[in-house]
Amino acid sequence: MKYASLLLSSLLYLPVSQAAVDEDGFVRIKPDEVAFQDYREGMVISYITGHPEQEGFYLLRIRFSPGTFSTPHYHSTDRHVTVIKGTWYTGTGPDFDKDNTVPLPTGSFMLHPAGKIHYDGAMDEEVIVEIKGIGPVISTNL
Repeated sequence: MKYASLLLSSLLYLPVSQAAVDEDGFVRIKPDEVAFQDYREGMVISYITGHPEQEGFYLLRIRFSPGTFSTPHYHSTDRHVTVIKGTWYTGTGPDFDKDNTVPLPTGSFMLHPAGKIHYDGAMDEEVIVEIKGIGPVISTNL
């Protein structure tokens, strides 16, 4: 029963038509079934499971259009990021400087420690990152 309620809460942010749930509760989502929605200018987001504003584990994907960067910001809890498409450019500290970022190619990982200021984005290609963490999390832009 515990797992059924966890599964149900995990699916709250998935369009039902996109999530294939079998009789044992396994969820399968193929790449072309990932439903993105507008997030910020030049970025779309998909809540794969859970939600960062709620209690518990969440996993989301953000797709950056070429030339799109976030502004310096931080999160109240650790976030674990994997680059799943493209080269993602990451910077740290309160002063945005696109020319002083570290490129992370597909397959790279980055930990965003709680409370540490960072910014990130895409240069000349589309980038998709997968972000995992435990909610609730508060994100603060500078």
